[in-house]
Amino acid sequence: MTEHDRDPQDAQDTAPLHAYPAGPPPSGPPAGHGGGAASGGATPPPTPPARGRKGFAAAVLAGALVVGGGAGVGGAALWSAYDDEGGSSSPGAGRTTSQVVSTSDDPAPEGSVEQVAAEVLPSVVQIEVTGTEEAGSGSGIVLSSDGLVLTNNHVIELAADGGEITVAFSDGTRADAEILGRDPLTDTAVVRAEGVEGLTPATIGDSEALDVGEQVVAIGSPFGLESTVTSGIVSALDRPVNVGQDDENNSTTYPAIQTDAAINPGNSGGPLVNMAGEVVGINSSIRTASSGLGSEGGSIGLGFAIPVAPVLPIVDQMTEGETPTHARLGITVSDPGARTTTDAPGLPDEDLQESPAASPDVLGAEVVEIGDGSTAGGAGIEVGDVITAVDDTSITSADSLVATIRSYRPGDQVSVTFVRDGEEQTVDLELDSDAADG
Repeated sequence: MTEHDRDPQDAQDTAPLHAYPAGPPPSGPPAGHGGGAASGGATPPPTPPARGRKGFAAAVLAGALVVGGGAGVGGAALWSAYDDEGGSSSPGAGRTTSQVVSTSDDPAPEGSVEQVAAEVLPSVVQIEVTGTEEAGSGSGIVLSSDGLVLTNNHVIELAADGGEITVAFSDGTRADAEILGRDPLTDTAVVRAEGVEGLTPATIGDSEALDVGEQVVAIGSPFGLESTVTSGIVSALDRPVNVGQDDENNSTTYPAIQTDAAINPGNSGGPLVNMAGEVVGINSSIRTASSGLGSEGGSIGLGFAIPVAPVLPIVDQMTEGETPTHARLGITVSDPGARTTTDAPGLPDEDLQESPAASPDVLGAEVVEIGDGSTAGGAGIEVGDVITAVDDTSITSADSLVATIRSYRPGDQVSVTFVRDGEEQTVDLELDSDAADG
């Protein structure tokens, strides 16, 4: 399973988060941990008896310094204890030391990151996947008390041909799981954990109600570190993110929620939630500062989540064991002036037309091929037209058009605005379905 780390603004677009390779956790204390007494076997000098509460506080502080820094710091800590009693004639007389206080653990304020984390963590799982030659891990969202879990297709696809899936819950229990359905075009999948009950389903929110600047929380298992919570804001909405193609050359592109909440490999499939604790997105891809494909870069504050609202009908289809269906225009498009093309989406193979490149001065999606009997062709759209809007959504590129159409369902009525010979036109049409292609 590889991570492509592509830029959504150029020809190498952002790709799915790499599922963290399975394996034992690193041995020894975490980086930065004190790790006990200093090397060399030196033993800290004994601490003198503390006198009263004031002496007790100083003694506690001295003990902390000994543990954190080893024997060499112990002497300084002892000096502080004597000095606190006023018995030292050292040049540091009159110096104050840190106080040890008792802090109350009050309930988290409503709408705080702490409160959101406490509410959502029981509904987030770690998913471990073993294929025939590879293994990896990701995250998932509990949808039902009896084990339905939503995740990314790229998290579980290793197990699609006979691999194994294990789900680890927040209480430490584990269960085997099976794939109920997966959809490469939206990078979503549903698995069922076997033999479980009493799980806490997540609350699904309305991703269409999000605003730029709104605070959000991401939860998952980055690099295998389960139950990790990060927070940030919505950096952008409807960001077209292209994470590759399926086996039939259909583009996997979605209108992403961009966030600066730290998202790393292994966060894939976990929830992005609003401050009401409602799932609004499925963490799926990142942009990294590393160069080249297949690198293991981490978060630089450019994370992308699949908005949950457009994929809920597909989730329902997968849960029922049905083949997911998608809306389509039945055309192939490219950026104006470019020669590479992107299905928009689900173009039939027969009776295609090909166009000369349109002027790159027009932002939009240039129509380069039209399928026989497609809804776009029936509405009068022609090869060479540059689509600039669908309903109220501006179209600025081929990926932008594909991502926008992905947010609709077959049979939806839309208005498509395009430019032909310098003149803007608008047509109304009903979106096709790719159901007949199956």
